[in-house]
Amino acid sequence: MAREFYIDDDECIACGTCAETCAGCFRFEEGMDVAQVTGFDCPNEEIQEAMDICPAQCIHWKDE
Repeated sequence: MAREFYIDDDECIACGTCAETCAGCFRFEEGMDVAQVTGFDCPNEEIQEAMDICPAQCIHWKDE
């Protein structure tokens, strides 16, 4: 299980990049205001990639 993380809804620009990068832990569909976390079962590396590629930098590890 991956470390826990969250999306800061106030920072999310609803681009869907996280869901494209790591569909197992993020969900975004047209019409949604923000992306959603759907689970913590993805490898930390995939989640970190979604964090790094996010243009809004709105995904954060919970312990940081």
